[in-house]
Amino acid sequence: MKTWLITGASSGLGRLMSERLLARGDRVVATVRSEQAMANLQQTYGEQLQVITLDLAHTASIAPTIERAFAAVDRIDLVVSNAAYGLFGAAEELSDTQIDRQIATNLTGSIQLIRAVIPFLRQQGGGRIAQVSSEGGQVAYPNFSLYHATKWGIEGFVEAVRQEVASFGIDFLLVEPGPTATHFGAGLDVADALEVYRENAAGQLRQAILSGDFTIAGDAGKCVTAMIATLDQASMPLRLALGSTAYQNIEAALEGRLAELRGQRDLAFGADV
Repeated sequence: MKTWLITGASSGLGRLMSERLLARGDRVVATVRSEQAMANLQQTYGEQLQVITLDLAHTASIAPTIERAFAAVDRIDLVVSNAAYGLFGAAEELSDTQIDRQIATNLTGSIQLIRAVIPFLRQQGGGRIAQVSSEGGQVAYPNFSLYHATKWGIEGFVEAVRQEVASFGIDFLLVEPGPTATHFGAGLDVADALEVYRENAAGQLRQAILSGDFTIAGDAGKCVTAMIATLDQASMPLRLALGSTAYQNIEAALEGRLAELRGQRDLAFGADV
């Protein structure tokens, strides 16, 4: 039996993962913004499920909440940093308040969560941290500029921290789902549209997403199965792309960047002393 700490466990991938892990006999410490969201699971699983309230946007509450989580159980083997949401709109359309909340939740909140759990994992001799990112941590769509800023940002943070804590037995997994049938779309914070963007790439994507015409190929249940299977492995990769859309988009983006870089080789080497 393993013990998992999962943030954003009330819906989407976090909820499905909690249900799967509890059903197989593992223990789950679930963080949610409202304890009532997990009431039915608590009735079913009792002490096997611990529920703690946490809003990642309130960063000052993260460290004491994590301390309570580790105090509630003898050991936490795996931490799944899942809580996040999407902000949608061209950069010019976004308000300062929307920008601040997106960064506080998706980036600063995830950073502070990881910082808070590392001392406990180090003291117990190791553990694993899965950061749910997105294909949007390696590619970019119009109208998701701030969402991409948080996902590209957390991926860089994780890559660096992974090197810092590897000697303590702490490892990381960056999970990169493509568009997946969860409640992500329903939770989008959508900025008010400006007429000037109606006919360009931003306006076209706005119309496709809000009309329901945007293709969503990913299956949430299969994504969760792949995440758990990967985290169960003795050795795991740093990144896990999930869904054909994610794989194809990330592959094309990496190939494009590599080709562009190689075309600059002489110029790059010419900048040396």
